[in-house]
Amino acid sequence: MSNRVTIVDVAAKAGVAISSVSSALNNRPGVSEDTRRRIVEAARELGFVPSLRGRSLSAKRAFTVGLVVHRDPYVLESDPFFGSFIGGIETVLDPRGYALILQMGSEPVETLDRYRSLAANRRVDGVFISDLGVDDPRIALVQELGLPAVGVNADPGFPLAAVRQSHVEGIRELVEHLVGLGHTRFAHVTGPHEFIHAGQRQRAWSDALEAAGLPVGDIVEGDFTYEGGVAAADRLLAGRAPDERPTAVMCSNDLSAIGFLGRAGELGIRVPDDLSVAGFDGIELGSYVRPMLTTVATTPRLLGVEAARLLLETINGTAVVDIDIEPARLVVRSSTGPAPQPR
Repeated sequence: MSNRVTIVDVAAKAGVAISSVSSALNNRPGVSEDTRRRIVEAARELGFVPSLRGRSLSAKRAFTVGLVVHRDPYVLESDPFFGSFIGGIETVLDPRGYALILQMGSEPVETLDRYRSLAANRRVDGVFISDLGVDDPRIALVQELGLPAVGVNADPGFPLAAVRQSHVEGIRELVEHLVGLGHTRFAHVTGPHEFIHAGQRQRAWSDALEAAGLPVGDIVEGDFTYEGGVAAADRLLAGRAPDERPTAVMCSNDLSAIGFLGRAGELGIRVPDDLSVAGFDGIELGSYVRPMLTTVATTPRLLGVEAARLLLETINGTAVVDIDIEPARLVVRSSTGPAPQPR
């Protein structure tokens, strides 16, 4: 026999109709504040846990939202950025009785199928769109499916609600820091060109160097992984004389910067004596490597918090405006130093 407390038990204890309990616990009108408080107190004393299925049927909602990570599963395992972002989402969803459905979609067709599956039978009330791509087909798809959606770090003119954290200020601070240390030969390891945020970071880097009157230098496409950073170091450093290689390199995320830094050491290039290396994201791992990684620090947890808040408001039909959180900022550590003097 089940001992589960039901809405009938709460109604009996509070001395009200079942319909009044439903209205009070779902924050709907129709009960006075005194009655609402009595019902809530009765539910607390009885240890009542609302049935998600019953709540969904009553409100005609799933009380879940979806996040399809458009990356190889290895990246989710190795890059702490996603854990912080998801943690921020959860801090908003859980108190409001929502759950997060997380799925992977490493290939474009697979990713689109994930969104179609989430929309089928109203499995979710809305979705996050992260890792936006150039001409991203997910935008038209969620509009076609009628799914409320929030884009993360979208370009201006994005047709859906969006939350953004500007890359420009932090990257400009990094360039000013490196120029102030005497560097004149630069290189940039980008993310995959199909990602909008990879292009945003590359443009911010190039614009800052051009504003300083300095050449942009080599641009090498990476893939946001440790191995991609190692491969980029081989391309930029291996077999080059000291006066032919860059003296300062920015990688588009910390994970690839750590790979780059490690490979530089294997090639006999001292960081920061011979070469300065900086990353982007501000993951905690960067403070554990030696030398500690200079980085442009973002706040993925806050990005997740604001994205979740914006998505729930969109689901509720509230008029929303895009959110711009505090820009990414430079964190100087020991992987950057004065430009090497000619030997």
